[in-house]
Amino acid sequence: MWRRSFLILHGVENRRPAEHWQYDLAQRLRERGEQVCYPQLPDPDRPALAAWIEAIEAELGMMRGERVVVCHSLACAAWFHLAAGRDEPPASRVLLVGPPGPAEFSWDVIAGFAPGVLDLTKLKLAVTTPRLACSDDDPYCPEGAAEVFGRPLGCDVDLLAGAGHVAIPDGYGPWPSVLEWCLDPAARLKVN
Repeated sequence: MWRRSFLILHGVENRRPAEHWQYDLAQRLRERGEQVCYPQLPDPDRPALAAWIEAIEAELGMMRGERVVVCHSLACAAWFHLAAGRDEPPASRVLLVGPPGPAEFSWDVIAGFAPGVLDLTKLKLAVTTPRLACSDDDPYCPEGAAEVFGRPLGCDVDLLAGAGHVAIPDGYGPWPSVLEWCLDPAARLKVN
């Protein structure tokens, strides 16, 4: 029986490249004998919220034990919508990394994921306090994710100085501190 399981969720236009920190994280967790789901979400170039939620729900249904979810970018917005449709938190723990800011949802490709229609203060994202790892210079959230999402969601925030969108161009292939957090929720997320 699994003591815990992990679900890693990517963002828009992401086809799970081997150079990305999420791919590396999945590999390192599997090497430790952990149960890991790292699905390719439907149509990543033109995502539909309903299709992503359906795929995420299917993955959640296969998880056992402590359910730990790691979201990057647009997956964070999908997680907000998934949680809004539930009375109980969908995971034991959740890490939100680099959610896109309000202005980004003017892009028609992701407009359907806009969290502005949700009351973030009422969302139950996880059993424990959600963790938000965000940069102070994310070009996809110039409004500042700590303020826009961290405060209303009641997140424990790790502000990463100069980390951009926490993606491959920003130096986020392997990211040791995210693995540490997965194994120990008290670990803090740090800049690479």
